[in-house]
Amino acid sequence: MAKTIKLTATDGSAVEFVDEVIGAGGMKDVYFSLDKSYVVAFFRDKQDFNAKDRLQNITGVYRERIFNAVGGDYWKDLFCWPTKIVEYNGKLGLVCPTYQKQFFFSVGSVNNDFLGIKGKEKEGKWFASAKNQNKFLAPEEKGDWFKYFQICIRISRAVKRMHAAGLAHSDLSYKNVLVDPSTGRASIIDIDGLVVPGKFPPDVLGTPDFIAPEVIGTKHLKIDDPGRKLPSIATDRHALAVMIYMYLLYRHPLRGGKVNDLDSAKDEELSMGTKALFIEHPMDKSNRVKVKQLQPSQLPQSDPDKLPYTICGPYLKELFNRAFIDGLHNSALRPTADEWEQALLKSVDLMQPCQNKNCNSKWFVFDNSTKPKCPFCGTEYKGQLPVLNLYYSPKLGVFKPENYRLMVYDKQLLYMWHVNRFVNANERSTAEQRIPAGDFHFHNGKWILINRRLLNLYDKDNDKKIEVGDFVELSEGKKILLSTEDGGRLIIVQLVNS
Repeated sequence: MAKTIKLTATDGSAVEFVDEVIGAGGMKDVYFSLDKSYVVAFFRDKQDFNAKDRLQNITGVYRERIFNAVGGDYWKDLFCWPTKIVEYNGKLGLVCPTYQKQFFFSVGSVNNDFLGIKGKEKEGKWFASAKNQNKFLAPEEKGDWFKYFQICIRISRAVKRMHAAGLAHSDLSYKNVLVDPSTGRASIIDIDGLVVPGKFPPDVLGTPDFIAPEVIGTKHLKIDDPGRKLPSIATDRHALAVMIYMYLLYRHPLRGGKVNDLDSAKDEELSMGTKALFIEHPMDKSNRVKVKQLQPSQLPQSDPDKLPYTICGPYLKELFNRAFIDGLHNSALRPTADEWEQALLKSVDLMQPCQNKNCNSKWFVFDNSTKPKCPFCGTEYKGQLPVLNLYYSPKLGVFKPENYRLMVYDKQLLYMWHVNRFVNANERSTAEQRIPAGDFHFHNGKWILINRRLLNLYDKDNDKKIEVGDFVELSEGKKILLSTEDGGRLIIVQLVNS
């Protein structure tokens, strides 16, 4: 039986672990604590003064800034952040919380888990490729499209928080993010490699597929060359855009059919570096995917003609254009993590459940067409579909369109961030703001909104107050004021008949 090792961490607290390796990464060996509530990960190689100083900052001041601030508990689900440092037998180690149970495969792969991944960590790579999704993963592990939007929202939010603290992850990739498509949750791991601009340089360049083109294109230069580009917040933004594209579309945005050099290593360096080109670039089509070279298990998702990036909706289309066209070789033009979060939230409000019960994706983003159709299974929406156009009031009595719409489906909920433009659907929203303010129903052949807790809901066409517990019908052109408070929105109903 393995013995128990007892240590004192650098912060003076007691740490115990079982002297038996339970996992090994590229740089560390991992051991369980006695109650398995945390792990201790020891670096195999000796860490120099700078590395130790960085780890002390990560487990100390930077951790405190995020977790000990107001609302700090929120971030415990989105990061697996190291808490303390230990030393044993001349090796430096980190204490980290154990991954939450939803981040381990419960079923694994198909055919009685023939890949043997049951009980293993849900690394994001399993969910970001068409081949893994179609050929290997058990249906119970896949989740639906809505959940992948939630995953992307959480990753964007976590990256936003890191960047706000002045930190870059440096190796942001699906390898260092755990996801659970059955619940839509995500957690960023391998925090110990964080880059503090101007103080701690990066240990690694990143993971292939996620390294920014400028990092690859200048890696031949010496580390202190002013032209050399190293991992930073700007390169994290590229990695985040790639990750979102892959989680939603199951393919890589730069891996097309163009060959830039006959030498495979040189071709890889050019295709991901100085010659990188978006596979769905609207003008330059030289890097289009060659569908005949794809395996059946990669289809239809790996064929952009069948499932173009525009199926993600107008808000994400704009950001993908900025990330992979405007900002691909100009890092200053890349969308921020906050912009991704906002666009994803607005896209979720455009989502509709597919009426085909056998559709694997189960959801699609409304594309403003008069004949909505699920792009995944081809099922056309049948019936009447309310679209709520949201308006804001820059001054009393004046309302202007907000470029924001809310799709309605049966039993959908209305929240305070829909009601008032000054309420955000993010880590700052309060428990009270997360309580539904109303709900939509298709009742007796009509669409209605039931008021659950809004004190100033008005049918503006009839100048009638809708009391809590009452409902208002969603008819064509109906104007409904959701709140008379500052920031309160007006909605104008548009009915799409299919």
